[in-house]
Amino acid sequence: MDITIDHDRCIGAGQCALVAPGVFDQRDEDGLAVLLVDRPDGAQRAAVREAAESCPLSAISVREDRQPAA
Repeated sequence: MDITIDHDRCIGAGQCALVAPGVFDQRDEDGLAVLLVDRPDGAQRAAVREAAESCPLSAISVREDRQPAA
């Protein structure tokens, strides 16, 4: 899972930090989202997807890992 935060779109609503506090936080100076871990573990993945969906300006992008071809 790859997570990207578009800081040009982020308004610091904080939904990501509420939904997935182990993965997202907010900067003290402006409230914009920051990523705490580059690659969340399996237990955090559902919360990361929910955080991305709950972002009011869709500033968080999530790309799932590709499964190797069989």
